[in-house]
Amino acid sequence: MFIFRKIIKRTITTLLLLIILLAVGVSYLAIKYPIGYESIIVKYSNEFNIDPYLVASIINVESKYDTYAVSNKEAKGLMQISSQTGKWASEVLSIEGYSEDDLFDPEINIRIGTWYLSVLLKEFNNNIDLVLAAYNAGSGNVNKWLNNREYSLDGESLSRIPFKETEDYLERVKDSYRIYSRVYKEYIINSTNENYFYIKFIHNIRKMIKTVVSIR
Repeated sequence: MFIFRKIIKRTITTLLLLIILLAVGVSYLAIKYPIGYESIIVKYSNEFNIDPYLVASIINVESKYDTYAVSNKEAKGLMQISSQTGKWASEVLSIEGYSEDDLFDPEINIRIGTWYLSVLLKEFNNNIDLVLAAYNAGSGNVNKWLNNREYSLDGESLSRIPFKETEDYLERVKDSYRIYSRVYKEYIINSTNENYFYIKFIHNIRKMIKTVVSIR
């Protein structure tokens, strides 16, 4: 009888430990690698032939899925679209009645962001490093670097990135990509509006943890 109780106690302790570890893991993902707007990401990734995990990763690095994020350079929304890019895209994509405030609309922001990525992919021959560098620092800067032997040995790839912010940006997006393409693989690809409850659940966990941390 004593041995039986001991086994039950160990089993319960093990289960509790697993639950705690799972909760910690989910909390970590919710804070560092949040997820949302999957159906919109997949919709426009398909339309513009973009890897949806790349889009999800860029949104994470750019705004942490904050719809109303604004950078110190006034880039707006989920994918941090500049005023100039937004206006350009609205004309090319024929977005009627477009205004800058539309960049806070997830549908419009992600549509413009994925379209812009498709433009950069064509410009830089599908070289992801160059595309990410251009998304962060501008295609003009990247083309200058490619024409400078100090930064490019072959004129087609970068051996060194002169902007530390851009260099760090590439690493952060790639780090996010490893997570989104593995942990969220089936979830993103099979996303529908029915996943809204899960999205809210993750975001609520994230807000709760951030609140607790700020109080402490």
